[in-house]
Amino acid sequence: MKDDVSIPHIMLVAGEPSGDALGGELMEALKELTHGAVRITGAGGPKMIAQGLTSIFPMSDTSVMGPREVIPRLPLILRRMRETADFAVRERPDVLVIIDSPDFTHMVAKRVAKRAPDIPIANYVSPSVWAWRRGRARAMAKYVKRVLALLPFEPDFFRAEANLDCVYVGHPAIERLPASGSGEAFRKARGIASDQPILLVLPGSRTNEVKRLIGDFGATAALLARDIPGIKFVLPTVPHVRHLVEEGVKSWSVPVELIEGEDEKRAAFDAATAALAASGTVSLELGLARVPMVIAYKIDPVAAWVVSGLLKVPSVVVVNLILDRPSVREFLQYAAKPAALAEALKPLLRDTPDRKRALTDLDELREIMGVGGDRPSLRAARAVLEMLPSRLR
Repeated sequence: MKDDVSIPHIMLVAGEPSGDALGGELMEALKELTHGAVRITGAGGPKMIAQGLTSIFPMSDTSVMGPREVIPRLPLILRRMRETADFAVRERPDVLVIIDSPDFTHMVAKRVAKRAPDIPIANYVSPSVWAWRRGRARAMAKYVKRVLALLPFEPDFFRAEANLDCVYVGHPAIERLPASGSGEAFRKARGIASDQPILLVLPGSRTNEVKRLIGDFGATAALLARDIPGIKFVLPTVPHVRHLVEEGVKSWSVPVELIEGEDEKRAAFDAATAALAASGTVSLELGLARVPMVIAYKIDPVAAWVVSGLLKVPSVVVVNLILDRPSVREFLQYAAKPAALAEALKPLLRDTPDRKRALTDLDELREIMGVGGDRPSLRAARAVLEMLPSRLR
């Protein structure tokens, strides 16, 4: 039971690293708004532990990807679900916040809602139910009281689809924008003139993404180097696919600089003229950093056929969904050919009307997303504290 009924008790549950990062920032914001007068329990990883959480179990038990990792660990994962739900029912937090990892956290939420329906549950980072299988929104409404949305169009969707309370709090990418002047320092350290174009090349962070795109992205770079004198290519990568990237760029006919680490990546974003990127969250990161972009993506043809029948959105680029128009050009499957990608990128690498329009659109994106206002974790913390019983507000 609660140690002190005079202060709020908030339970957070994160099942993998991205949720842990959000949970750590949320814990910091909760302590800030309550001046430390809050009890936080639950499950999380190193970021949340650094903020003072004693995790119910090691997050490594549930941080798995793909059937090969999940199947052997399934009995342990199911046990962790039961233990987490049991903890919530026994400790009776004033609010339970599930963070990302829907396959794990939503199962916990369903168990808690069934056994202790008086515990209000918030979902921080909703599954992309607006993109496909929209009926999941109505299913969520049976056990979730409030959704803390990362994207500004999600509140209208959840209210219309499921009459579910949803508050836009902002995307964590807003808290990770490039530092002022970092792009200038990035260029200076490499002897790149301020008017020399830099193309960021981002072939993805998953093995199959890199394998499918690295060759076409290299051929695109070669075409651009032929037509744009002095262009530089910078490829931010991550440790678990770096070996694939290094192997892939060996066949490129143009030099490319590989960089690693968040600080280097953000500085490169600040320095960049434009970007060629795989579809994913990186498109939003680029947009918030005001980097005009072209998006490409390839998946298995059978999977592509299946997905095309399920998608309920007009674009796979989240920037386009937020702006509600096709601002960023996207090339999917067989359309993602080097010649087409290069032609789409050329006007973004020069001082053209297309580049000016792209930058204007990205300024609008930043305004819609709330860049320059309260940080998203602070907004999320306020939305959680609003769910407390009146005696604790």
